[in-house]
Amino acid sequence: HILWLTVLVGSMVVHFRTNFGKAIKYSALWIGIGSALFIGYSLKDNFVDFGARLKAELFPHSGRPIGNKIEFKSQRGGHFVAEALVDGMKIKFLIDTGASDVVLNPSDAVRLGFNLKQLSFDKIYNTANGVVRGASVKLGRIKIGPIEITNVRASVNGADMVTSLLGMSFLSRIGGYEVVGDRLTLKR
Repeated sequence: HILWLTVLVGSMVVHFRTNFGKAIKYSALWIGIGSALFIGYSLKDNFVDFGARLKAELFPHSGRPIGNKIEFKSQRGGHFVAEALVDGMKIKFLIDTGASDVVLNPSDAVRLGFNLKQLSFDKIYNTANGVVRGASVKLGRIKIGPIEITNVRASVNGADMVTSLLGMSFLSRIGGYEVVGDRLTLKR
């Protein structure tokens, strides 16, 4: 390192020996660049955390990973929506502790490769909106941030619904969940 610095300073002295003011100007520029790089590298973790916080505020369904947890901010109406990777496909879920299963709306089920005509809608659910039929299915893998659960019991809703539900067949298999104010934290 010292040899490199000596060569650099020596070449600057030879190049700028007639114009000392220019040498000072360029030296200050390189010191400024080096300092900015050093400070940027020193604060890289803060920049990463800031980026994650900003993304979570702009896209609350994407969540904010924090170690072995992921935190979601409530959306309008106080509901929590989480985007999950289900068998390689991104699906948005309304987190619903009142739902016994993960419940897919018909369009999400089709996106995941289920043929609705071949499913048996023989499961009865009593919901806030009345009685609905569902078809039992299995999901290979659901991943939300650092949390990944395999072989998840689910059903396809017989009636159309706006958003799929992330119910207890997933939530009961994770390390826990907690709501504090307008934040929901899922734990691995």
